[in-house]
Amino acid sequence: MGKGICKECGQENTGYEWCKECNAKHFQQNFKNWTSSNDDIDKLIQDTQQSADEDHEILEWIPYNKLYDIEYIAKGGFGKVYRAKWIDGYIWNWDNKIQNWERMDSNEFVALKSLYNSENVTSEFINEVTVHNKTVHTSVYSNVVRVYGITRDPETKNYMMIMQYAENGTFRNYLDKNYDKLDWKTKFDNLWWISSGLRRIHMNELIHRDLHIGNILCFSNYTSVTDMGLCKPANYNASENTKTCIYGVLPYVAPEILRGQNYTKAADIYSFGIIMYEVISGLPPYHDLSHNEYLAIKICQGLRPRFNIKVPQLIVHLNKRCLDADPLNRPEIDEIEDILYEWYDKFDAQIDLQKQIKEAEEINNKLPSNSIPSTSLSYETHSEALYTSRLLNFNNLPEPKNSDDYYDTQNDNIIKSLEIDLSQLKIN
Repeated sequence: MGKGICKECGQENTGYEWCKECNAKHFQQNFKNWTSSNDDIDKLIQDTQQSADEDHEILEWIPYNKLYDIEYIAKGGFGKVYRAKWIDGYIWNWDNKIQNWERMDSNEFVALKSLYNSENVTSEFINEVTVHNKTVHTSVYSNVVRVYGITRDPETKNYMMIMQYAENGTFRNYLDKNYDKLDWKTKFDNLWWISSGLRRIHMNELIHRDLHIGNILCFSNYTSVTDMGLCKPANYNASENTKTCIYGVLPYVAPEILRGQNYTKAADIYSFGIIMYEVISGLPPYHDLSHNEYLAIKICQGLRPRFNIKVPQLIVHLNKRCLDADPLNRPEIDEIEDILYEWYDKFDAQIDLQKQIKEAEEINNKLPSNSIPSTSLSYETHSEALYTSRLLNFNNLPEPKNSDDYYDTQNDNIIKSLEIDLSQLKIN
């Protein structure tokens, strides 16, 4: 699709119907008409408006009175999430006839994310907004959730990010309601969207650091990565006094990170591997176990989630590679995304995969119905199985290793060893 010619200056647009030079002037002329009451936020917003080559690269200051029907949705490890309707909708391009911005999705739902104690604007708040803005690459169907701008609650004084609203909630919510309706091709499509979002993050030399299924949002026909609050450059080294402070959801944290090593892109790949298990099986990882130090020890010793259904070997093999105890043995996200795209886009042409799927389905159809997840919550969650990000501080964990039968090609349930210890996990 061509970018077109700017109707104002006659030069070629920098983006689809977007002229960087002319639009920067329009934004600059309006700087005097708004302020967030915080110099850092004003500068962040103004910088995006002056440098945007395309519409999705800008941020706006959105007055709180432009939002209505505000209702609380949930809270996570870092803050609270609300949904609201935004009167104006997001900027699409400049309308030269009316000499004003043309906007999209007016009076549609948006998500509001409030960080705890953000009345004192922190570098973490600025970082999260900046990273989201840097990794989003399109106005629609973005594999990283788009941030439209920033507002401020006049009562709490907390600053809030205005983001895309996912009508289906987190991918965990979606699986709980729809797992039995998902065929293999749809699962591959969902996993491809997640992998492409992670690829956007890694190609910008960033690491997510808190990737779990609660940070994957489900839109009507695609999924998207969100919650970039812990995202840091790939060459970032934690200082000695923060090195042992791990923040995350235990089942998704790579074993080397649990032991206090620095994050690498490979740690995100491990997290993706756990998400891949979850999408394929329908079950939250270690849902029937206490998420305590004993589980952290067993993960370092090679424990991995087990499929309760027969899964095609090609899928198990990719999953095992992602969950390898040695980060150097895990595939890079480019390879994962390419494989998943082939499985989804050329699904009918995957002869070996199709054969394995047929064999798996024949076996699964003979399983007792109570062993296969259904559309309702058919699993029980341990009272100490925690799926929100929290501080994880474990000492003297063993050196990470794979289980003895990890590379056994006959073992298509990820792991068969270590089961003798599971009773202790359930008790503790």
